[in-house]
Amino acid sequence: MTTVQETGKLNTPKRAPRRWWIWLLMAGIISIGGYSYWTRADEPPSTSSKQGPPPVTVIATAARQGDIAIYLTGLGTVTPLNTVTVKSRVDGQLMKVLFQEGQVVSSGTLLAEIDSRPYEAALTQVEGQMARDKALLENAKLDLNRYQVLTKQDSIAKQQVDTQEALVHQYEGTVKLDQGQIDNAKLQLVYSRITAPIGGRIGLRVVDPGNMIHASDTTGLAVITQEQPIAVIFPIPEDSVPPVFKKLKAGEQLPVDAYDREQKHKLATGQLLTIDNQIDPNTGTVRLKAVFPNKDNELFPNQFVNARLLLDTRRGTTIVPVAAIQRSPQGTFVYVVKADQTVTMRTVKIGPAEGDDVSIEEGLAPGELVVLEGAERLREGSKVQAEVQGAESSRKGTK
Repeated sequence: MTTVQETGKLNTPKRAPRRWWIWLLMAGIISIGGYSYWTRADEPPSTSSKQGPPPVTVIATAARQGDIAIYLTGLGTVTPLNTVTVKSRVDGQLMKVLFQEGQVVSSGTLLAEIDSRPYEAALTQVEGQMARDKALLENAKLDLNRYQVLTKQDSIAKQQVDTQEALVHQYEGTVKLDQGQIDNAKLQLVYSRITAPIGGRIGLRVVDPGNMIHASDTTGLAVITQEQPIAVIFPIPEDSVPPVFKKLKAGEQLPVDAYDREQKHKLATGQLLTIDNQIDPNTGTVRLKAVFPNKDNELFPNQFVNARLLLDTRRGTTIVPVAAIQRSPQGTFVYVVKADQTVTMRTVKIGPAEGDDVSIEEGLAPGELVVLEGAERLREGSKVQAEVQGAESSRKGTK
């Protein structure tokens, strides 16, 4: 028992110095931290915190004043004004084909010949029959003259004169019938020579020489398509019909341009001919027909083109690129670059568009800078560094 107590007395003084050094170390750390805090608090704020975030680099352009065209567009089909299937009007053997496939022919051009010998023989037959009937008629007339003289002398009965007169009329009718048969035989002979009913480009040949052809054949020999001039039929919305009809009624000529499918290359220019007489209830559109001279064969039958009808031109309107227009739930707006190199959101009312340009009806004046690229990083009052496309804007303004 005495040993344990002595040992405990000897160990007690050794623990106290350890606690002392721990508290001393903690006090030193707190002192150093406080000194650092008060030292930084007394320092002046840095230059970067005063300047704020760096400006946003954007591309801008100046709104310009100019003219913008109002177009009505529609996907159209090139349609010939006239298309004719060349058929034979008589039966017979096809002897000659006198056209080349793809040849441009005029109206009345001889295209093919059918064996005409049967029709020549038929003509000779009816001509002979007519000569015989004419002789009978002349003889009947002579007899009638004699009977008329005799009846004045009271030498023959009146009934015989009347009978002879009726015979003369009968022969006259027979001669007229013969004349009709002769005309028909001559017509059949003419039909044995097949000519072009219209001018245009002839297609591929369907029947070769030597074959028997008939007037009842549905395929015909070939198809002639009139390509100069040519038409384009395209639809427009029913809401656009009244202004178009008004201009047509006033006698205005509305130009129509035909573009390729990608709307990059203009193929031909024509003018509006007419409007269809009814609206398609399934699509809510009405068909328009435009005519093109097609002198260089820019348009081909059944070709799909994008038709653009120039309805009107707005003069002296404010114009900006379409890329400057931004959209939000509240409407359309643009970012306008102010003189202090900050931007503001400006609500605008847009009008008709043409290509990459759009007209501004309200909210923007010519000469104001609008942001083209970089708008997704902007908000009201953002600081910007604007790269102005002045050269391009000036070129557009001089158009």
